[in-house]
Amino acid sequence: MSRVISRVRSQASAFAVCSGVLIAGGFGVGCATEGDDNEPVAFTSAEQEITAVAGDPLPGITAAAFAEAKTHFQTVEELDDGLGPIFNEKACGNCHTQGATGGAGVQIERRFGRFDNGIFNTLSNKGGSLRQLATVGAFTGLHNESCNVPLEVEPPEATIKNRGRLTTPLFGAGLIEAIPDSVIIANASAQPTSIRGIVNRVPVLLPTPGDTTQTVGSTRVGRFGWKAGIATLVQFSADAYLNEMGITTQHCIGGNSVLTFATESKPNGIAQPAGCDDRGLGGAGIPAGTDDGVGSCAGGLTEIQDDVAFFNTFMTFLAPAPRTAIDPNINLRGGTAFNNAGCAGCHLLKDYVTPAHPANGVPGNFTFRPRSDFLLHDMGSLADMIGNDGDTVARTRLMRTAPLWGLHHRTKLLHDGRASNITDAIHAHDGQALASVHAFDALSAGDKSAMLQAMLSD
Repeated sequence: MSRVISRVRSQASAFAVCSGVLIAGGFGVGCATEGDDNEPVAFTSAEQEITAVAGDPLPGITAAAFAEAKTHFQTVEELDDGLGPIFNEKACGNCHTQGATGGAGVQIERRFGRFDNGIFNTLSNKGGSLRQLATVGAFTGLHNESCNVPLEVEPPEATIKNRGRLTTPLFGAGLIEAIPDSVIIANASAQPTSIRGIVNRVPVLLPTPGDTTQTVGSTRVGRFGWKAGIATLVQFSADAYLNEMGITTQHCIGGNSVLTFATESKPNGIAQPAGCDDRGLGGAGIPAGTDDGVGSCAGGLTEIQDDVAFFNTFMTFLAPAPRTAIDPNINLRGGTAFNNAGCAGCHLLKDYVTPAHPANGVPGNFTFRPRSDFLLHDMGSLADMIGNDGDTVARTRLMRTAPLWGLHHRTKLLHDGRASNITDAIHAHDGQALASVHAFDALSAGDKSAMLQAMLSD
């Protein structure tokens, strides 16, 4: 196993972009460009020059380094790599396919749980709340054991059943990671109380190497996943490796061994016989039962397991998908309609700018517009009602505002993929977004058409 120490990449010269589209001018970190109701406002900057294609890297990484990271992201895992015992897919790249490697997917994972006296129970003793959809099945174990891993099923104790979560796109994820917490907090403060979002502060279980503000157990504003439950891409990588592919990993942070992602999944909570979880060998110095890791953390070592480090690098430097060309007049009319309908209250028509020297190595002073406030909002009856142990019913109705960039690459929309077009996705909003649904329906045919064209060009 090669040992790859994650390092902060060199900084690139700064220039302004918006969703991969070169624009003129720039704004301070977190400055808004949306206007008041009835004020003309473009869905994105009107001056456009298409300079990239989906799947291109951001500045700040060599072509060879990005290609190497992408290759690992696409690698199909096998039993001897630690795949299983239960899993959803065999490669990151198998799920993230739309538009380019790293885009959204069509796969929908399944979740379950129950409410006990109004409090959510993940049924962790039954393997919850994520139900992995595949098993390694019958195989010969490390020491010639006869193994047959059962397929996980939804337990009869569940009252919240078969809830879907669609694979999210990763374009521009490194820029999102670089947004300062204070900017997302300010988004909530600026919203009217009727639609004010909730900042989701989450524990950092695997810090971004090179970010001195993060330690294991510190908190940061979450921004990734349908519930904004993860704050760093390296943690997102290790979590997906474990939960989607069943590969357990060990890491070193400041000389301390991190084993948060080193426990094998158990189908419906039932541990498999010794040697029958998979055939991952671990390695010298790697804790028993861990598929892959870095070994000893002596000497204050900070090192991320190599596959997770490559996944993190690929996602960090994957550029936003550029917009398709659009008539500037339609772009302006569509943005104005989007704003007037109230959609911009959460899907902000606002330029973000990375700090001068982002800790994760993405370009500094880089302007982008993902169309999200990265806050949790009450989605009412149309939420998935899935949460963490101890969450109230109201908490399980909260969903992160999904970024809208790259919509033209996607065939399924919303958290469970129930919508195949933007109009249906709008109508599937509830709770704090219900007034905007009615406002959208009240738009003139021309305004509605321009708004949909502007969104679909994103």
